[in-house]
Amino acid sequence: MTYRAPISDMLLALDGAGLRAAAEAGHYGDFDAEITPAVLEEAGRFASEVLAPLNRAGDRHGASLQDGRVTTAPGWVDAYRRWTAAGWNAVSGPEDFGGQGLPLAINAACTEIWSAANTAFGLCPLLTLSAIEALAAHGSDALKAIYLEKLVSGEWTGTMQLTEPQAGSDVGVLRSRAERAADGSYRIFGTKIFITYGDHDMTDNIVHFVLARLPDAPDGTRGISLFLIPKFLVGADGSLGARNDIHASGIEHKLGIHGSPTCTMTMGDNGGAIGYLIGEENRGMRCMFTMMNQARLCVGLEGVGIAERACQQALAYARERRQGRAAGTPDGMSPIIAHPDVKRMLMQMRALTAAARAICYATAVSLDVAARAADPDVRTAAAARGALLTPIAKAFSTDIGNEVASLGIQVHGGMGFIEETGAAQHYRDARITSIYEGTNGIQAIDLVTRKLAADDGAAMSALLDDMSETVKRVEASNDPAFGTTGERLRDALGSLERAGKWLLERLASSPNDALAGATPYLRLFGSALGGCKLAEEALAARESGAGFGDPRRHVTLARFFAETIAVQIPALERTVIDGADAVNGADVVLLA
Repeated sequence: MTYRAPISDMLLALDGAGLRAAAEAGHYGDFDAEITPAVLEEAGRFASEVLAPLNRAGDRHGASLQDGRVTTAPGWVDAYRRWTAAGWNAVSGPEDFGGQGLPLAINAACTEIWSAANTAFGLCPLLTLSAIEALAAHGSDALKAIYLEKLVSGEWTGTMQLTEPQAGSDVGVLRSRAERAADGSYRIFGTKIFITYGDHDMTDNIVHFVLARLPDAPDGTRGISLFLIPKFLVGADGSLGARNDIHASGIEHKLGIHGSPTCTMTMGDNGGAIGYLIGEENRGMRCMFTMMNQARLCVGLEGVGIAERACQQALAYARERRQGRAAGTPDGMSPIIAHPDVKRMLMQMRALTAAARAICYATAVSLDVAARAADPDVRTAAAARGALLTPIAKAFSTDIGNEVASLGIQVHGGMGFIEETGAAQHYRDARITSIYEGTNGIQAIDLVTRKLAADDGAAMSALLDDMSETVKRVEASNDPAFGTTGERLRDALGSLERAGKWLLERLASSPNDALAGATPYLRLFGSALGGCKLAEEALAARESGAGFGDPRRHVTLARFFAETIAVQIPALERTVIDGADAVNGADVVLLA
């Protein structure tokens, strides 16, 4: 089946994330939020007509490396040309360099759409967006003048190169080296692995952002610098020159995202790749984090997109497939959607997807306000919330992508295990999302060790206040359709507060206890926040009448999440608080 963007649900989620409120408060300048539906409708059309039909072809054919050149799947090159011609790469790009300057939140919704239609294709512009962010924030005026407009338009694409065979999550042990040249440039030597779209045939140049270490640099992450290395050198007039000393020396054969070339990149076989410093020497991680934080949100949106695609396919199949006779129905086989357990799976898929979408969009709006608001206090508060939400957006949403894709296979039964339905591809494509751009375990550690206590916990306190206000509004509605939503969410908030307090106390006195509970705590946090966000959306739908479709649909979804998913949060609290000893005492089992 094809894919159709759920525009109404996305608009409601953007509204719940605060897009309209931020626009009305003047944080977006002269941006008119009324154009949002038109942008998303057109994005959905492009995705359905151009990208979605190539999804299976990308999976079957993949990318290939021959004679040092990477060739993408059939149709990829044409689709990318149509993509750039339509302006999709430039949606949130800076206007001074040819971008449309639309909010990141709008681009976030578009990223979900691209990921749902064709995850492997959507990875390429995802990384280019991160490259644009890093160059715009940290690059010299000279580098911006040469490279930024081409990256914004999509005429050239960007990569992010961190990982080496011995340096995965521990970036500080990388061995790629940089040498200063007399002309102010640098020569880079080394090998990087797992580089998404490290080489391809869709553009005539690729702009690589590469971490390397200077000879006199301090050890660890404090001694890493970031360099821009073009595939082809670029003249002052923008013309392409000689091929640089960087090339794809291998391409990975992967579980999923076959259409995306994942390359081993080699630099320095012929005197060193010519590179240009981004930011300052030995401060490359600061610049790279600009790329990574952007990419982490986008990967979270990948999880949402894959989940949405799996939802749509599973629902369509459940309506058509007939097996068994549902209780209380006439003789004959019933559509499997009539069976309560199938209803449960489909509702779980839908509720988890909607919760993850709400969290990602809220993160995007926070980052927007942090960058655009005129009031410095507003910017500071928004930046703190964006930082707090980013690891949750990445980890919770990609975990959801995996879970929902797995449930999609289950709904299909045996046909889900067979490649011809496409359900298996969603599962395979989703699996990488919880690994790259910082594993979800690392996101949980970041949340617990850095984000919770930042600024004496001000961001966390403000978020808890907002969530509590939502719960109060649900309780005050006195709408029986909400069932026990208010009660379940209030319980969830209590668990979130208690678990967070316990973690911070243990972080100071017994850090391994806190680290043992980091991942279940992130799941607890995401579930509590997602439940509150869905309740907030349900309230907004009730207030708008039919503005976002039948309000009962959103109330029912919020209730399902609260009564079947959020209800598990107190158990996660116990896991966080009581499970540390069992985790830290595991050596007797694991090392026996």
